Amino acid sequence: MAQKSRSREKLWQELKRRKVFGVVTTYSATAYIIIEVANNLAIPLHLPDWFITLILIILLIGLPIVVILSWIFDFTPQGIKKTQSVEENESKEVVVKPVKRKLRASYILNAILIITVMVLAYPKIFKQDTLEKLRSSGERLSVAVMPFQNMTNDTTWNIWQDGIQNELITSLTNSEELKVRQTESVNALLQGRGLTNYASITPSVASNISQKLNANIFIYGSIKQVGDIIRINAQLIDSKTEDAYKSFQIDGTAENFLHITDSLSMMLNNFLITSVLKKEVSLVYTQHLGSPKSPDALRNFINGQNAFAKREYPEAREMFLNAIKIDSNFTMATILLAFAYGNQSLYQDAKKWILKAYEKKNNMSTINKASTEWAHAVFFGTPYEQLKYFKQLQDIDEQQAGIIYNIGVLYNSIYQYDKAIIEFEKSLAIFKKWKIKPSWVYNYTDLGFAYHKTGHYKKEKRLYTKAEQDFPDDRDLIYRQAVLSLTEGDTFAANRQIENYTLISKENLIPEDQITTNLAGIYTEAGLFDRAEEYFRKALSLEPENPDRINTLCYFLIEKDRIVNECMALVDKALELSPENYNYLHTKGWGLYKQGKYQGALDILQKSWDLRIQKAIYNHEAFLHLEAAKKAVANQKNS
Repeated sequence: MAQKSRSREKLWQELKRRKVFGVVTTYSATAYIIIEVANNLAIPLHLPDWFITLILIILLIGLPIVVILSWIFDFTPQGIKKTQSVEENESKEVVVKPVKRKLRASYILNAILIITVMVLAYPKIFKQDTLEKLRSSGERLSVAVMPFQNMTNDTTWNIWQDGIQNELITSLTNSEELKVRQTESVNALLQGRGLTNYASITPSVASNISQKLNANIFIYGSIKQVGDIIRINAQLIDSKTEDAYKSFQIDGTAENFLHITDSLSMMLNNFLITSVLKKEVSLVYTQHLGSPKSPDALRNFINGQNAFAKREYPEAREMFLNAIKIDSNFTMATILLAFAYGNQSLYQDAKKWILKAYEKKNNMSTINKASTEWAHAVFFGTPYEQLKYFKQLQDIDEQQAGIIYNIGVLYNSIYQYDKAIIEFEKSLAIFKKWKIKPSWVYNYTDLGFAYHKTGHYKKEKRLYTKAEQDFPDDRDLIYRQAVLSLTEGDTFAANRQIENYTLISKENLIPEDQITTNLAGIYTEAGLFDRAEEYFRKALSLEPENPDRINTLCYFLIEKDRIVNECMALVDKALELSPENYNYLHTKGWGLYKQGKYQGALDILQKSWDLRIQKAIYNHEAFLHLEAAKKAVANQKNS
């Protein structure tokens, strides 16, 4: 027994003498660095899936070879020499000379290796502690989903780069434990940087965008194809360290592509909710009525969205209808179809489709349900109800600049301009933080309108100066600049802006009568009613039988207390041409109110309101006029 113990001790001493442990440590550290570098370069360099596995196998094979070589040979100042045996070493007379200790190159190399390993390993060692800290704080984990990269060399799969992103965002948003950044926020930052080619979105770029969105983690993935097999790869990556928490891979075919997307969604949910947040969650994955069951349905939906964003509403309607024909339960396509109709004032068609979506709201994902409730409130409710559901959408992701902007629009519509200013400024602050321009010019002009209504002319002017940089020669921006210039008495600047506005309008093929009416609107907002009336009358002279032109002139004259009696005869002419037009009835009712004929005014304003609610949507000015008539009639009865 004692002999075995001495043998083990002798072997241990011999391993130390031959520096085997030091060589193995150095080899292991170097191998770890090689594996980490290869992992980080695999996606941006589009390396095949087997590349990392090959490197690992080579390094494992190399380990015993290095051990054997370190036993046989030794690195000395004179070069590589065969290590002498214990007997040979002891037979030599050792002469110890006092020498000054020098810093060996091997020491420096080992120090560099140790520091490099620590830098690479630190995020992995302490990553879980960071997530545990987030979980214990009670905050929801925030996630950003990047568009997936098409690596199939088949451009027909490009549409799924956004398609997978949208599906994952919709699915993950349904988890109350997560705060998922929405598509608008992520893609606005990508487009702001000119990253339209998704192949150029590296993990570093994605990390930077995720940090701007205050997302703790981002999902980064790709689509690959081998024969008939489609493979989706996805990684959960720490936004600050760019370290991958976990990788996912799922295979399928083109026919069951949505099914494998759903499966990927489930895998991500399982990891994020169960592994990261450490919560016991019963995950029941069913096919929500708001999600498409067919790749063709989703493809039509995405194409419809693109047309809708360009205001090509007839084309958008066709795409959405195609999606619904393929999948009748695709509720988000139904909602956007309704708005495509509504944006062309085809309210009856719009309401029909909204009701179809609303019937299925209880079977939708969290964000789809809130969107459907809001859409229903647009066509059947009031701005106050819309605000309620917008707040719900904002709670899902407070970084949605578009949602915040729309809240401002609603406040403008009910004349709460101070509240509108707060929301518009918050929306612009997000774009400023992202260092990109807003989605469209109305982020500026609607805020400018609110500034104008509250008398903040200096702020309004500074705002338009910035807006000019982002949207040069924009017609709507020039309109608002002309209103401001006229209000401040700067007729030179106003004349130049009005001339420019007219020129650009003609270039956009806007009819002359519409241009003239718009110019009248500029003078009206600036408080120059004589000039405004001049342009309203000129517009009517261009189309004397057009009831809309008749009504527009009459309403202006009545509202500004100019020539009410003349207008009553004119509006009757418009009503002869269209007796059930709620706008014309509203004008006549308001004219009767201005004449002090309150009961007659109430009767006609009520009829106008009933027709409006039946055929169109809520209008706050019409509501206030109806309430004024009701109050006047009540006061007459009580006097």
